[in-house]
Amino acid sequence: MKKILVTGGNGFIGSRLVKQLIDSGYQVRCLLRRTSKTDRLSGLKYETHLGDVTDLNSLIEGMKGCDGVMHLASLSNWDDIHSPKMEGVVVGGSKNVLEAAMQSGNLRVVYVSSSTAIDGTESPTVLNENSDFTLNKKTYSYAYAKKRVEALCVEAAKAGLPVVIVNPAEVYGPNDFDQITSGNLIDFVKSSPCMVCKGGTAIVHVDDVAAGIIAAFEKGRSGERYFLGGENMDFEQIAGLTLKLAGKSQKIMILPNGLISFLAKIGGTFKIPMPFNPAVIPYAVKYWYVSNRKAKEELGVSFRSPEEILGPTVAWLKQEKLID
Repeated sequence: MKKILVTGGNGFIGSRLVKQLIDSGYQVRCLLRRTSKTDRLSGLKYETHLGDVTDLNSLIEGMKGCDGVMHLASLSNWDDIHSPKMEGVVVGGSKNVLEAAMQSGNLRVVYVSSSTAIDGTESPTVLNENSDFTLNKKTYSYAYAKKRVEALCVEAAKAGLPVVIVNPAEVYGPNDFDQITSGNLIDFVKSSPCMVCKGGTAIVHVDDVAAGIIAAFEKGRSGERYFLGGENMDFEQIAGLTLKLAGKSQKIMILPNGLISFLAKIGGTFKIPMPFNPAVIPYAVKYWYVSNRKAKEELGVSFRSPEEILGPTVAWLKQEKLID
């Protein structure tokens, strides 16, 4: 029975991963801080190791007796993406994870990156894992930080560490209490008219991402990246399906990308209150379309339809009375 150290195991994706690992016969040790909320792990049998990705020694200690590492710990709050935490936690923390895995006997690692680290485009162009990263490093600091970590993973793989990268699309599902993505659906339902930008993304169910991470650990090729996502949809389509599932009928208005980007820049620069988070807009005016062919063929994974992704999420939002 293999034991896996999971960083970020108490998060939205991480908690589903921990459950699937246990259900698949793995033993799980979660790297947690004393302040970590563990509600989503309630009822699951896992070990706790107190530590932090910014503390190399705590990672080395946490990897003792483990057969592999699944690294999810990151930043997901939009307010943090331009903060110093991005460098210290996302880049520095990931570098520590790779170093600790090397020092622990070259443990197999799966790094959970993001589809934004592949690239974003002005038009609906479907990319793949080999596409060039062309985004502005300052504007897209989150995507760039993830991309930098991927480069560290590739270097580590060349040095002999078995490390696989996965790039989840926009992840939906129940129990997104932090409203990382479910907040989008809440905004769609509560706004009248429902306003969206001209852009799009692939979407994916949280359980399919968890299954993809495990498949990458078991079957993925070291130094390679795998996109974990379902159908590519523009934001108007996502909003339309959300409204249909929620039983709503308000009109959808597509905002001019140039205008909304200008307002976001002004609001962010001068700290002017806006009806949206300015940090979100650069991502909302791009297309993040990627092919899932490689993951399907090499990892043997499958992905749910948009209705199967958003349906349970909308039902959960109603159950939690976050929408009516």
